[in-house]
Amino acid sequence: MPKASSPVAIIIPSRYGSSRFLGKPLAMITGRTMINRIWSLACAVPGVDHVCVATDDERIADHVRSFGGEVVMTPKECANGTERVLRAAEMLVTTPSIVVNLQGDAVLTPPWTITALIDEMHRDPTVGIATAAVQMDKRSYEALRTSKQHGEVGGTTVTFDRRGNALYFSKSIIPFVRDDKKGEGTDLSPVFRHIGLYAYAYESLRRYISLEPGPLERLESLEQLRALEHGIPVRVVEVDYGGRTHWAVDSPNDLKRVEALIGEEGDLVGA
Repeated sequence: MPKASSPVAIIIPSRYGSSRFLGKPLAMITGRTMINRIWSLACAVPGVDHVCVATDDERIADHVRSFGGEVVMTPKECANGTERVLRAAEMLVTTPSIVVNLQGDAVLTPPWTITALIDEMHRDPTVGIATAAVQMDKRSYEALRTSKQHGEVGGTTVTFDRRGNALYFSKSIIPFVRDDKKGEGTDLSPVFRHIGLYAYAYESLRRYISLEPGPLERLESLEQLRALEHGIPVRVVEVDYGGRTHWAVDSPNDLKRVEALIGEEGDLVGA
């Protein structure tokens, strides 16, 4: 398991052919491409030995190289971003002990949340997989509940035990809040929103990719449930966005929302 001196790699899986947003990594957001923004966020994380983009598309690779980024070309046959991350990790000159999967559309991810996952891996060497969650305030909880009532599937929630190990992830809101009045006197809800950011011990990532998806993963379309279905603990690290808004780009409509949030809350990426 990883030690404090273990090599750390942040790998950004990037695919051109998204069915919902073709060419998404090259979309412009306030003067920078999406992949350039993600790269810059990753480079702002201290104590990281490798930052690279894992892709199978030369258009993305050429663009990343144009701003000085490192690229690892991965097979087109990779089933998903997590497998692409593993294939890239296997090709690095130095095999990392900790591999961070930073999704290529998570353009508002504060670098300190990535640091929190890496720190947890160092703090507890028994952790094989770590992921992030943020406690929702009542306003964001009500907004999520309303969106679910209107049939939207975006937004994953998570419950975890007293050690911080995940009990379940769901596209439904968990836990079910039976009595809203129990939270009076605080602005926080009992619901934690899962952030799709992962850190793996290298061997845990290899094992995870070798496993077959289970029925819960297939039902919810949540890859992280594969680990739980096979008895692999997933450590949930509570992170603080510092008043910033969590948002990812799933479709072209999200671009304007992200640009508005950058204008309102400030740009995490320097000029």
